[in-house]
Amino acid sequence: MLLRSKHSRILCTAAVLLSSAAITTPTLALDTTAALAQASSAQAQKKLKLKLALGRFTNETVYGKSLLRDQDLDPLGKQAADILSTYLIQSGKFMVFERPDLVKIQREQNVSGQAADSNLIGADTLILGSVVEFGRTTDGKRGLFNKKKIQRAHAKVAIRLVDVKTGHVFHSATGQGEANTETSTVLGMGSSSKYNATLSDKVLSLAIEDVIEELINTLSGRTWKTDILKVSDKTVFISGGKTQGLQVGDKLTVMKAGETIQSGQTGFNIALPPEKVGELEVVSLFGDSELNEGAVTRLTTGTLENGRPEGLFVTTPQ
Repeated sequence: MLLRSKHSRILCTAAVLLSSAAITTPTLALDTTAALAQASSAQAQKKLKLKLALGRFTNETVYGKSLLRDQDLDPLGKQAADILSTYLIQSGKFMVFERPDLVKIQREQNVSGQAADSNLIGADTLILGSVVEFGRTTDGKRGLFNKKKIQRAHAKVAIRLVDVKTGHVFHSATGQGEANTETSTVLGMGSSSKYNATLSDKVLSLAIEDVIEELINTLSGRTWKTDILKVSDKTVFISGGKTQGLQVGDKLTVMKAGETIQSGQTGFNIALPPEKVGELEVVSLFGDSELNEGAVTRLTTGTLENGRPEGLFVTTPQ
């Protein structure tokens, strides 16, 4: 009986172990499938950095025209442009190039012996803007034993996004901000202040903050494109590299631009939908700055003529 009991316990233990193994195996398979799906989703959602050219803001307010002017436009417009540039760069989604001081850049290139515009990078989108409202007010209340002073500032900015190739304004947005400071005294005790210049800084920053999310979402929805530098059999060299977010292993698509036909109704040139002609995989990256970056890719599907084919561009899979 004792032997039979031990034999029964051994059989039960073996059965439990086999059952556990049978349950564990599908779990590993599910984990692997989930990991592959996550990696595929990450590749599909990958967004490469667009190139933005930031133009100088103009100041359309009376305040700026009467007080804040210098030979290189106005400080109020400069400040708004600098704040916008900072927010766009901090988002990590774009390559931002300064265009407001283009005259200064050209002047410096001439001094250094370089050809004007020889190293300037073409952008996908031009950002233009203006400060359309700006004002300050000071209110006060005086009582028998107390005195109160309130300084307020208000600003409104208008920003336009322009397609560099066509000159078409494809999006416009406005943002506004308000800021105030308050001081009070009782029986001569308390805080007092004169003109608070920091209100101008705060209110411009708030106006840009009010519109920056809308701008980033609109720009992020634009399609990233680049050109083919050279085709050598199955090896394809393209513009764009690490700075724009390209990585080894990325999948790209080669497209043939659609025919451009002028519309008899509107008079505008309309490009027909592009056609997919091949697929690429990034093999390596080269270049040490955004001025000379590129990528070596391998043609995985389709055929391309050697040299530098016309009418083709590279984009991310849609």
